[in-house]
Amino acid sequence: MKSALVLFAHGARDAQWSEPFRAIRQAVATRRPDLTVELAFLELMQPALGDCVAQLVKDGHTRITVAPLFLAQGGHLKKDLPRLLKALSVRHAAADITVLPPIGEVTELLNAISEWLVNSAPR
Repeated sequence: MKSALVLFAHGARDAQWSEPFRAIRQAVATRRPDLTVELAFLELMQPALGDCVAQLVKDGHTRITVAPLFLAQGGHLKKDLPRLLKALSVRHAAADITVLPPIGEVTELLNAISEWLVNSAPR
C-alpha cells in the first residue's frame, strides 16, 4: 500500500508565506523516505488539495493522510475541508483518505509553542 501525507495550508498571495510550510514538508520527507510528502493549499497557491490528491492517486497512492496546518478550527476547517474531503472521497473511492487534527489541537505542539514563548519573553 503506497502512502502519502499531504500538508494542507491556507495559501497566500505572497509566495514567501509558504516557506515555513515547505521547510516542514522537506523535514518530514527527509525523516520519512517511505512516505510521499506533499504540500497543498486551500486557496491562492498551487497545488490545490484536489489537484494534489488526484496526482497522488494517479501515481498509485492508496492511503492518503491530510494534515491541516491550521492553528484554530475556523470556517475553513469546519466547512471547507469537510466539503473538499467528501468530494475527494467520491472522486477517488479506491483511496483511503483520512485527516489528522489541526496542528492547533495537538497538545505537544501547543506545549512546545508555550515553552518557547516562556523562554523567549524578556525577564
